[in-house]
Amino acid sequence: MSSEKKNVAGISVLAAIFLTGFKLVVGLLTGSLGILSEALHSALDMVAAVITYYSVRISDRPADKNHNYGHGKVENLSALIETILLLVTCIWIIYEAISRLISGNTHIEVSVWSYIVVVSSIIIDVTRSRALYKVAKKHNSQALEADALHFATDIWSSAVVLFGLICAHFGFHFADSAAALGVAIIVLSVSYKLGRRAVDVLLDHAPNELYQQINGLLRENEEVKCYHDLKVRVAGADTFVNVTVHLQPTLSLSQAHEISHKIERHICSAIQRCEVQIHYEPNDEEHKLEKPF
Repeated sequence: MSSEKKNVAGISVLAAIFLTGFKLVVGLLTGSLGILSEALHSALDMVAAVITYYSVRISDRPADKNHNYGHGKVENLSALIETILLLVTCIWIIYEAISRLISGNTHIEVSVWSYIVVVSSIIIDVTRSRALYKVAKKHNSQALEADALHFATDIWSSAVVLFGLICAHFGFHFADSAAALGVAIIVLSVSYKLGRRAVDVLLDHAPNELYQQINGLLRENEEVKCYHDLKVRVAGADTFVNVTVHLQPTLSLSQAHEISHKIERHICSAIQRCEVQIHYEPNDEEHKLEKPF
């Protein structure tokens, strides 16, 4: 497993632990629902960061007799679990915010620590999200990308809470509960995107952008007269491609084999951690297709 992935995931766990504790203490001292909702959000981020840490360790294990396609989908399962945790957060925040707004019990104590904890959170979240996105893109890791999205979400939600605190400082205490609802809306939006993507991968939904990219790569090869049955699936950072290509019928078996290897190398050079399997057929009348591509 890449030590870079392990290190960035481990540091994110430590950052989440620090933010959770800091927000919880300040939230309890001030009674701010906005900060308490942020503390819960960070607590679930901490759980998500721990899940991410272990998932990137497991996902890079090589394929074995029980997992022929490797362990990559552990990352996608991790992302789905993180989505469920985020939804739990939303339910609690919405319930508490609406209860306070209806009862009118919205008074909070705004102190300098309220601002310190929120500003500190924004700074740490910006740093962690950038680091995670960078490594996620480099290693094509959905688990790290999901973790980066968690920290990025915290940036916006913390900004909403900061706005609520400023309003409460000038006597508009209801703004804190309204800010908490804003946090919930942001989290719901991110949860939907994370959950949909994770479910798509777990159900082997072919990613359209990747599918079109492979289509383009196949069309670039002059030896391929036509192709069909293109199948693409993703598992964590790994991509698996299966396709049937039609070649000149006069080619020898060794020539056809060499062309298929050339196509495999071409696709693998464009897509990281890609495994390609090609079945080739003669482009004759017996195998002729009505739609060549």
